[in-house]
Amino acid sequence: MARLDRLGLPLSTTSDLAAGRYREGVDLLLSAWPGAAEALEQAVAADPDFTLAHAARARLHAIRAEPAEARARIAAATDLAARHGTERERSHVETLSLAIHGQPARALEQALAHLENWPRDALILSLPLGAFGLFAFSGMADHDQARVDLCERHARHYEADDWWFLTYRGWSHAENGAIGRGRDLVQRGFDLRRENANAAHALSHALYEAGAGEAAERLIEGWLPGYGRSGPLHGHIAWHAALGALERDDTERALALYAEHVQPSVSAGMPVNVVSDTASFLWRLQAYGHAVPAGLWQAAADYARPVFPQAGFAFADAHMAILEAATGDREAVGRRAAALAELAGAGSLAAGPVVPAICRAALAFAESDYAGCARILEPVAAEVVRIGGSGAQREMLEDMLLLAHMRGGEAAKARALLDRRLHRRPSPRDARWRGMLAA
Repeated sequence: MARLDRLGLPLSTTSDLAAGRYREGVDLLLSAWPGAAEALEQAVAADPDFTLAHAARARLHAIRAEPAEARARIAAATDLAARHGTERERSHVETLSLAIHGQPARALEQALAHLENWPRDALILSLPLGAFGLFAFSGMADHDQARVDLCERHARHYEADDWWFLTYRGWSHAENGAIGRGRDLVQRGFDLRRENANAAHALSHALYEAGAGEAAERLIEGWLPGYGRSGPLHGHIAWHAALGALERDDTERALALYAEHVQPSVSAGMPVNVVSDTASFLWRLQAYGHAVPAGLWQAAADYARPVFPQAGFAFADAHMAILEAATGDREAVGRRAAALAELAGAGSLAAGPVVPAICRAALAFAESDYAGCARILEPVAAEVVRIGGSGAQREMLEDMLLLAHMRGGEAAKARALLDRRLHRRPSPRDARWRGMLAA
């Protein structure tokens, strides 16, 4: 009797135990929930020749920024797939291998081709989706639309009550501007499986984009205590609550959340989340007129420096420049911007010239050269989307340009930017800035 995964695709294992642990492990992986590693290791222990269990374990290592372990496990999966894997398994493993070995463009191409044949292969469908997926980090300016198109293309292959697909389909729509539709889809997914950090995260995003920041805070306050600190999104979801508190000018609450859940010494999140969450929170805190407690900038920079020492990862580079500028490391920002400009000039940086421009603008802002910041950032503002991440994450750079206009004496440009934002996301912060400009 064939063993099947949760979505009905065959598994090449003769062990019921291995198949069961694999289904459990993949669901935990797709919900960003603790326990995935243990379940997948049990699947491998029950059947050491189980190709897809090795492959899923490799994917989890990659998510956790453990590249050596990821490469070792995907090598084992590749060998097993070549010896006795099915066509789907060989394609599945090849796609993951390309992503793990730092070939995102080829991985995206292979994933899309794979999904034409096996659209219910959720682990592969997950690769292009999300704020840190292959689409987001492709350098595309329309990656939000690309995610929606991919989900809609394959929606007919998923049941109406598939918690995972509802989550990612909804998040894709919300990020692309269809906030009501996206929120409804995500809410259904969350209701079906509340032990799903991706759904809690997606719902927080949808509420934030709808201007319902306090509702997002309440959601997180009620849900986060049930999500273990080892969960990869624990600190990042708390960051969303801290942003909400900061928008309301409740700095005491915002700093308490940062101290308890977000700062590097307490977060077990993915390094890219820890770096981006700390840099963007502290930048907002300072830019909104509040003092950053002593040592917080330096602690964040000390964590980040060995994690992303080389330029070339656009989303991380933007946040590294924020940290380097804030801690007065002018030379580091300059080196990063120069290296990124060289990569962009050689066509080796998918996001292109916007990335070194962001680095230079961040330094100008930190040094109170607001006219210079605006001069650098304004021409590339429409290209910021190319660095990837979510709208909530990239909003920091829009705030940087807005404040540069305000502080640099360009009130008309600041008002025009606020007018455009009004049609996207209602914000109490924007209302206060509008009042300042009117005064």
